Amino acid sequence: MSGLWPRAVESLKAALLETQEYVRLCMAAVRGTFSRPFYTHDVIEQLELIGLGSLTVVLLTGFFTGAVLALQSGMTLDQFGARPYVGRLLSASMIKELGPVLTALMLAGRVGSGIAAELGSMVVTDQVSALRALGTDPMRKLVVPRVLAGFIMCPILTVVANAVGLLGGWIIAVLQMRVSSSVYWQSVVDGLYIEDVWMGLIKPFFLGFIIVTIGCHVGLRARGGTQGVGRATTSAVVAASVTVLVVDFFLTRLLITVLF
Repeated sequence: MSGLWPRAVESLKAALLETQEYVRLCMAAVRGTFSRPFYTHDVIEQLELIGLGSLTVVLLTGFFTGAVLALQSGMTLDQFGARPYVGRLLSASMIKELGPVLTALMLAGRVGSGIAAELGSMVVTDQVSALRALGTDPMRKLVVPRVLAGFIMCPILTVVANAVGLLGGWIIAVLQMRVSSSVYWQSVVDGLYIEDVWMGLIKPFFLGFIIVTIGCHVGLRARGGTQGVGRATTSAVVAASVTVLVVDFFLTRLLITVLF
């Protein structure tokens, strides 16, 4: 017991230090977004890498999520004779919650890990130090373009995931559940309110920002050669995924209070 308390204090201090450094990185990234120099080419490159590079996994995730949700909910609705309302349930679930969260989790696995590995490799091979020696701010050159790309592309990818999710649900509703197309799409429209749409569009901006900044923070603090890069990659995925779920809960509470 005598050694347990000092270890707990050291762990707490380390966690507070990491939080402080993460907040500093976020503030520096925001400042760098609204001041010169601005690396437009790097921003466009990151938009392509994060947006187009993640499109396939987002399409597959959204489509099969919508399909399995329609399949499972249809079985439940059949018990109450409410099969035509499958579109209403699917649209509310996908647009308010499943679309933003699943897209963010896919980005955390693909983009967060990639950023952490890339920046971690640059740190351990002294490329970041070389940038500083040449008079280039690594925050503006490496972090700001990725933060902007994640902030912009996460909502776009979420809209794509919602669309293909509704399409997957439509295919199951028509082919498996024998619900007519007009009834399904009318149910989709009837189940949506403008507050639901706003909630589904606001969340991805915050989630995209969190995923990319965590990846940058963990990558820039990588130490210990290739093993350190591996640990940073794993830490980035775990931290981003857990933070996405936690932030989603508090955002949902806040948006319900504000919008409804």
